Amino acid sequence: MNYKTPTLRRALAADYAIGLMPATARRRFEQLLLEDATLRAELAQWQESLVSLTETLPEQPVPDRVWQGITERIEPQVLHVPEKRPFWNWLRVTAALCSLLIAVILGVHYISDDARYSATLVNADTKPALRVQAHENYLQVEPLTLAAVEPGQSLELWAIPADGKPISLGVIPAGGKGKVELSEAQKALIGKPIALAVSLEPKGGSPTGQPTGPVLYQGALAAL
Repeated sequence: MNYKTPTLRRALAADYAIGLMPATARRRFEQLLLEDATLRAELAQWQESLVSLTETLPEQPVPDRVWQGITERIEPQVLHVPEKRPFWNWLRVTAALCSLLIAVILGVHYISDDARYSATLVNADTKPALRVQAHENYLQVEPLTLAAVEPGQSLELWAIPADGKPISLGVIPAGGKGKVELSEAQKALIGKPIALAVSLEPKGGSPTGQPTGPVLYQGALAAL
């Protein structure tokens, strides 16, 4: 397949951004993203275009004439004055309202912390090895088929932007599962057309600020 054809590249980027690409083709496309900055830019354009489809429409005030028309169509209702309720009934109602309010607050907090971007990093045999989900302030990493790491070594996660110069996102927790906290500069990278890669480094991470060991896993970060 000729991946240099502009029409094919646009179609592949669109399928990837929408999520219609099969798993095998998706891994092959993510490999192409690592090697092709122009293709990463094409994907970024699709992702930015699709973001508008999920935006919430602003609320619009309802004109008074609309409410007046609704009122005129409603038959007169008999006003029923509720009976006085005992103090304990009101206490139960208050407790129920408080519980509902707490549930709403917790629900909003949970939603605000949902993952926004995700990547499945694969090894040299294109087998899924590590799942990375980007939240607002941190990355959640989960091992799939990670190779064993010696006690004196660490796995370090890198962002590879369009210019191709790796930027460290931090050392992956021992065992491959946990959180990687993000600085403000690192947060700014999330959402841009970047690929992710994992290299094998000395304990605690690269001493030079750039990968010094072999790259074991890689994959593209895509919006959810």
